[in-house]
Amino acid sequence: MTRPVLRVSGLSKRFGGTQALRDVDLEVAPGEIHALIGPNGSGKSTLIKILAGYHHADPGAVAELDGEPFDLGQVTASRHDRLRFVHQELGLVGELSATDNLALSRGFARTAFGNIRWPEMERRTTALVERFGLGIDVRRPLSGASPVQRAVVAIAAALQGWEGRHGVLVLDEPTAVLPPGEVSRLFDIVREIRDAGAGVLYVSHRMDEIFALADRVTVIRGGRRIATRPVAGLTPRSLAELMAGEEVESDHRPRASAPGSAEAVLEVRDLWAGPLRGVGFALARGERLGITGLVGSGHEIVPYAVCGARTGPVRGRLRLPERSARWVDVRDAGRLGLPLVPADRAGEGVIGDFSVGENLTLPLLERLRTRAGRLRRRRESALAEEWIERVGVRTAGPGARITKLSGGNQQKVVMARCLAQRPEVLALCEPTAGVDIATRLQLYDLIGRQADEGMGVIVSSSDTQDLLALCTRVLVVRDGRIAREISGGEITEPALVHAMEGTSVT
Repeated sequence: MTRPVLRVSGLSKRFGGTQALRDVDLEVAPGEIHALIGPNGSGKSTLIKILAGYHHADPGAVAELDGEPFDLGQVTASRHDRLRFVHQELGLVGELSATDNLALSRGFARTAFGNIRWPEMERRTTALVERFGLGIDVRRPLSGASPVQRAVVAIAAALQGWEGRHGVLVLDEPTAVLPPGEVSRLFDIVREIRDAGAGVLYVSHRMDEIFALADRVTVIRGGRRIATRPVAGLTPRSLAELMAGEEVESDHRPRASAPGSAEAVLEVRDLWAGPLRGVGFALARGERLGITGLVGSGHEIVPYAVCGARTGPVRGRLRLPERSARWVDVRDAGRLGLPLVPADRAGEGVIGDFSVGENLTLPLLERLRTRAGRLRRRRESALAEEWIERVGVRTAGPGARITKLSGGNQQKVVMARCLAQRPEVLALCEPTAGVDIATRLQLYDLIGRQADEGMGVIVSSSDTQDLLALCTRVLVVRDGRIAREISGGEITEPALVHAMEGTSVT
């Protein structure tokens, strides 16, 4: 292999009593897409933050960019030009436009008198974002943009003014909110960067992305580098085993249920919300119903509307036949008490200032109070400990602050909070976004067990892996309406993608 464009050796980092990284080595070659993968809490984010200068490495680490040593404890202009980052949190200011956000990192174009050249700034920004074809209004505040559009702006910000030679672009979960069509566009751009001679360090939890895009992969677990391998010599199963440290089953598919084998536990009629135009469906007991579509189709609105969590205008009817034959206005759906696992875990799913136990028992407080209104603390703690064990949350205990947990374990807490309510219907939106492969498989098993015990499950997801692994039936939403229903063995990735995009399978 030619001289690495990025080389790090002996990289360690300790936070108090926690050893986050221990003697990690990493090399990225010019013209290489190098994947970095590992379980939640393995040290990937710490490694990236050290490269970005957010954290300082412990003494003893050695780092080079194109053969030139650089200090991991100091951010210089040369290092900033050669190492570019798209972080999972994106690092955007929602109150500002795309033009302003790009200017924050590279500066404003000004006249000789110091005035900002707004037309030039907008032309630059438009040129950077239009290659994704999402029609982004570069003057509009990003708070009104879709997650996909915000991700594109963050990628554009990293690429502006960057030639890429003798440098590395670091992408941390860049496709977490992108539908299949946009993922392929991003892949094309990443390959262009690689073909120009730059190195790409690509962090992802999605195994299909690793095999579709990467040349080599480094696996870290427990803060240590476990292996660096050519992707061509691996299989999904062998890669999952390197991550988990044990033999795992990576080909997860649900058992197909017989048509009409169970009574309906939820019926929805004539649902209108956002782009949705009269959507209706029935969910059977024990069924795993997927709802998908391209961004903007409205599929992501369905679980929010059904659970009474939709904030915008909504109309339609629904009922829970096993409770009552009476139809309920969807605007009153919140009274039915159906729990939701939301798409935005950090913004909608957890309260960062609360403990694991407090987040878990929040909707159950009325059950845990005495007649005098006092909270039964021991009962609350026992309930939290029970569900922490049942769903396999890795934590120091119910009193630990939830932000100390990895993303996957936070998602398990949100799941436990919903399941502890013992609902007949569970609605999930993007249930495995931002979690590692091993945790993803654990969530698949957990959701599958609930369905096997008779719970009706709704899975709204743009991730075809989720739909393949979880669903016995999938409704594809296009232009606000259910365009196709796919069941059982007909649920394949080509069928899903073509149905979402409105093209025929060849």
